[in-house]
Amino acid sequence: MSLRSIPRSMDADMVAKIDAAIDGITHTHGVTIGLAVESGSRAWGFPSPDSDFDCRFVYIRPLADYLTPWPRRDVIELPLVDELDVNGWDLAKALKLLMKGNAVIIEWLTSPLIYRGDTAFHESFLALARAVTDRDLVLRHYLHLGEAFRGRHLSDPAAVPLKKLFYMLRPAAAIRWLARRPEAAVAPMHFPTLMAECDLPAETVAIVADLLARKAATRELGTGPMPQPLAAFIDRELEWARANAARRGRNQRHEQQAMCEAFFAETVRRFDPH
Repeated sequence: MSLRSIPRSMDADMVAKIDAAIDGITHTHGVTIGLAVESGSRAWGFPSPDSDFDCRFVYIRPLADYLTPWPRRDVIELPLVDELDVNGWDLAKALKLLMKGNAVIIEWLTSPLIYRGDTAFHESFLALARAVTDRDLVLRHYLHLGEAFRGRHLSDPAAVPLKKLFYMLRPAAAIRWLARRPEAAVAPMHFPTLMAECDLPAETVAIVADLLARKAATRELGTGPMPQPLAAFIDRELEWARANAARRGRNQRHEQQAMCEAFFAETVRRFDPH
């Protein structure tokens, strides 16, 4: 059963170009696209009028391509053209990164904007992610992401690129969401959903809502002083993650790895054209 979730408000010409790009990849590389989504600011819920289209996908090669001492490259990338950025990962790469706590593949699986996909593949992969993801590793992923953006863009609190605030707020919100759900490891990708489910002070919510409205209406927000409530929110959540995301050793988590191996083998056999 095929999967697609594209709002009518999206640029129809760009969606057609993305569909054509995905078709070209399947024919040129001989792969099956299990899932193709929007992964950038449009899917996060804070696009600007000039935001790029960031199509990301997970692909599966024919079984014979995996039965070789010289594996094929595990990334397919198209040249960046105008506003269109298209690239994807082999299923094996996606599973390895999932086990390492890389939240990118989780975000692809929870993207609200789906260009195409196989419903059973999407549902089973998302269920696998929820079963094998190590929340401590995911917390550290968002901690490192937040620290990197903070170090890059908050060197001068009096002149902060306001557009970049969202790239610090999103990991902070993901950390807060996870902190309030100790049983969960997969946070929503959609930033407004994260904010709505984080139980934030009204002042912080109002500032973010204003920035979201302004970002949606203009190509460039410019620079300005860092709003103190946002600075406090970001620093508080990063500090919580530093204190609570356990450092893991070389624990291979054999049970979870076996689940990934079983999913990989089943999926490759299912989509093998021969």
